[in-house]
Amino acid sequence: MKETIQNLKKQLKTSKGELNFISLEKLSKEFPKIEKLPFSIKILLENALRNYDGFLVDDDHIKNLINWNPKGSENAVPYKPARVLMQDFTGVPAVVDIAAIRSEAIRKGKDGSKINPKVPVDLVIDHSVQVDFFGTDYAYKKNVEYEYKRNKERYEVLKWAQNAFENFTVVPPGMGICHQVNLEYLAKGVVERDGWAFPDSLVGTDSHTPMVNGIGVVGWGVGGIEAEAALLGQPIYFTTPKVIGLELTGKLPEGITATDMVLEITNKLRSYGVVGDFVEVFGDGLDHLSVPDRATISNMSPEFGCTVTYFPIDDQTIRYMEKTNRDEEQLELVETYCKENLLWRTGKENIEYSDVLMVDLSSLEPSVSGPKRPQDKILVKKLKDQFSNLLSEVHGRDYLPREKRELWYDEGGSGTELHQDEEGAKGQQKEEDVEVEVERNELQSVRIKRENEEYLLSDGSIVVAAITSCTNTSNPSVMLGAGLVARKAIEKGIDVKPWVKTSLAPGSKVVTNYLKRAGLLKDLEALRFHVVGYGCTTCIGNSGPLPTHIEKAIDKSDLVVSSVLSGNRNFEARIHPKIQMNFLASPMLVVAYAIAGRVDINLMEEPLATDANGQDVFLKDIWPTQGEIQEAIESATSKEDYEHEYKVIFDGEEQWKKLEAPKSLDYQWKEDSTYIKEIPFFKDISENPEAMQNIKNARVLMKLGDSVTTDHISPAGAFAEDSPAGKYLKSKGVEKGMFNSYGSRRGNHEVMMRGTFANVRINNEIASRQGGYTHYYPEDKEMTVYDAAMKYQESKTPLVVLAGTEYGSGSSRDWAAKGTDLLGVKAVIAASYERIHRSNLVGLGVLPLEFKENENAKSLGLSGEETFDIVGIEDGLTPGKELSVIARNTNGEETQFKVITRLDSQIEIEYVKHGGILQYVLRQFLEE
Repeated sequence: MKETIQNLKKQLKTSKGELNFISLEKLSKEFPKIEKLPFSIKILLENALRNYDGFLVDDDHIKNLINWNPKGSENAVPYKPARVLMQDFTGVPAVVDIAAIRSEAIRKGKDGSKINPKVPVDLVIDHSVQVDFFGTDYAYKKNVEYEYKRNKERYEVLKWAQNAFENFTVVPPGMGICHQVNLEYLAKGVVERDGWAFPDSLVGTDSHTPMVNGIGVVGWGVGGIEAEAALLGQPIYFTTPKVIGLELTGKLPEGITATDMVLEITNKLRSYGVVGDFVEVFGDGLDHLSVPDRATISNMSPEFGCTVTYFPIDDQTIRYMEKTNRDEEQLELVETYCKENLLWRTGKENIEYSDVLMVDLSSLEPSVSGPKRPQDKILVKKLKDQFSNLLSEVHGRDYLPREKRELWYDEGGSGTELHQDEEGAKGQQKEEDVEVEVERNELQSVRIKRENEEYLLSDGSIVVAAITSCTNTSNPSVMLGAGLVARKAIEKGIDVKPWVKTSLAPGSKVVTNYLKRAGLLKDLEALRFHVVGYGCTTCIGNSGPLPTHIEKAIDKSDLVVSSVLSGNRNFEARIHPKIQMNFLASPMLVVAYAIAGRVDINLMEEPLATDANGQDVFLKDIWPTQGEIQEAIESATSKEDYEHEYKVIFDGEEQWKKLEAPKSLDYQWKEDSTYIKEIPFFKDISENPEAMQNIKNARVLMKLGDSVTTDHISPAGAFAEDSPAGKYLKSKGVEKGMFNSYGSRRGNHEVMMRGTFANVRINNEIASRQGGYTHYYPEDKEMTVYDAAMKYQESKTPLVVLAGTEYGSGSSRDWAAKGTDLLGVKAVIAASYERIHRSNLVGLGVLPLEFKENENAKSLGLSGEETFDIVGIEDGLTPGKELSVIARNTNGEETQFKVITRLDSQIEIEYVKHGGILQYVLRQFLEE
């Protein structure tokens, strides 16, 4: 095979000089089927051919890709990405891990300077800004001040890493969202390195990394553990994927946005089932989709469940690259290489896909999705009825139409009444004692009197309306469209409702520039959609506190309030713990719903508001035409904006420039730090791993149902004083106001393990209450998950988790696996897994086991009170090996069943043997 690959080496003449490349076109002469391979598979094949070494990438890997099976297979694919992308939530623990590996290497007398990323790493600090301040011209400045105040230690370690590691760059806070920076600047399409040309590729520590698929770059989200291994030179192995062809036909009709399109595709692909698959887009509909439209689709890959949603490089790609200021040499390289190497889309390809799904773009209608899953699409015209159904079916209360509630108050009803004092210091409302009188019955409203305002807050009221997240903020059509909606609303004399917390978090400063140039930023600001920061705010759970009087109203009357956001995630308790319904919508609809102030409305037929003369104003009255949007795009977007903003992308603002960071080779760990601690995985590591043993007398820590996400498992968002994490910080002298979020403290395992399985909405079936509780069986007591896990560790009792289907769906979140490991869980037994979380469990040495088909905890009669033996491990593991499980109940009765070991390759078995992928890498280094 080595000689064959040598024969595939050719030279490409470019303005950058002659570059070597692996010729797929030449290989296709011997294997004609290559021309029918999906573009994404051809890119994986090129990657394997170029990195062939006979060991990590061997003959079988190459043959498997040449003879790709559309049905998929269990054969492993090796993947060495050209680069790694990180955001700070996942980047900080990755830096802490690599710093800890370097520290252990130095303790063992090795040269720590050799511990460096082996491929380029770009870390974008974009997940830490929180919306404390909103609706004012000082909101951005104040939020940045708070961001630095809260995150000083975290930023110091990142600045240290920027200086201490080679191949490592940091985009400072306030510059943009990682995926938009990637799309607009970092992505090359084709890479030129060490005299070679090859397709740009990456993995990222954010699950929405596939957004860059929209510009023709193969890349997907992985856990921090996989990313760390990749940047240390290890291939990522995964089973050969199926590739589902997504055929787009027609074009978007007037009034339909890219968000409406992506919500339809999300619903269709999730319903079909593409978990772990590749999706590749083709069809004449592509001719009408710009790269930002394509990227909007690709961004939602985790919501579909697929690995990538790939758009091949074509004329639209080159047009976008030119508009975003890629230089002429790069444009020439991309076009020449792709046309020379079977990677250019002409629209005439005859590709063999695993299956084909079709979406007719011309048939789409305005849509949202929710209230807690991105795939649950609802037509805007049906949201009011759906809300009523949800209120009854999920929350057990009858829906009282708003007009009856208002009439009830007009007649002098004595329901809940809340008076709110003036705003206090630091942008937050003063705490006060509030006397309320609650009459439940049909009523689901609170009357609020605040200064000169009086209004009703009810079930269905929108308390957060956020234009946020990389899904949409990279797309000028919907961002400028939102500005035009705001302008037309102002012209009609209508405003956002006073109870709505509004925010605008652009994906890059380029967005702010073109909104200003179009004169639309001032219109958005007039509706209190002021820029609050450049980062993943509301969508990641950094929506910040609600005004005090709003929170009290929700609490006092147990209101089911809502949020609308232009993001991609709306899982339970993610946006804000007090908001039980969250709906994804386009930025344009976010503005419209903020004006309406509620979700129990049919925007297609009912008025949004009334003007000063009592005239009804409808959505159609403020909705811009496609021609108006296109005119704004052409007049406001500028190539020079990209040049101006990205030439200083690594410089940062004054706070970053003034930030002092250590310059030592070995990071100086601080014992009293509550943000950064040396993780215990590597300390005093043995030269060889211990032999694997069967798991004996394990207890169930968590018994979970279907669709448990990493948002349920992993610590995220804010946490209470009386939680294990809150108690820990208070014991270290940290006041509640400086707790920050779990995400910001990912560099401290003591905080994070205390927050694992602690989501307020998680339902542990062996606990009597919702939240982070479990049953500690030896004492027959209910306690927090953390406290129980520590007691089990004291008695050296191994733990297992029982789960249903799609376990670990959602964001990648390496702490969902790290926390699981640190709590003492040795194995998870689930009906099925989401791809990234399964891989992360393997990367931490936790065994992912799968019930056999048509079996689960319920069908086997498992209550969770049993003790478990998992037998067959010490005999040696193989990919997909069946293990025996013996569950004994309190009466000594046994239930025996088989499970499938979800270790999908030999290298994954090695990782588990070593206790994790990083331990494996460290031991390799210590052998040198």
